[in-house]
Amino acid sequence: MIKDEKILCGLRNYTRNVYKDISAWTLPGGRSNSGETVEQALRREVAEEVGITYFEIADFVGEKPGMKPNTIVLVFLSFTDQEPKLLEPDKFSGWKWVSISEYIHDEKYGLLNPEVQKMIIEYLTKNVRVKVST
Repeated sequence: MIKDEKILCGLRNYTRNVYKDISAWTLPGGRSNSGETVEQALRREVAEEVGITYFEIADFVGEKPGMKPNTIVLVFLSFTDQEPKLLEPDKFSGWKWVSISEYIHDEKYGLLNPEVQKMIIEYLTKNVRVKVST
């Protein structure tokens, strides 16, 4: 999710019974429900997690294996002009817009799944015309 050349990241609070006993930066998203299309799942998850109801899905970035067995992470490039809301304080500490440069250069944004972050970085540097400082 991009707005004004910034990517939306949320600080997700994980507990041991869910994944790890950590807090980590992640992107909006989640699992699909039975019978949902990929687009329906994407729009529902974004609305549930951050309250953004209007966004343009511009491109399919790619897919990578998820961190849990038998899961696949699908990543899409999308744009919005709306602001996120903290709708799930039990799961997230907050949401913030991060410059593309910061996302690319700070490993903390790939802590949960470094391969997904690498795929996103490769896509952004090749396909999205934004100011990326080194």
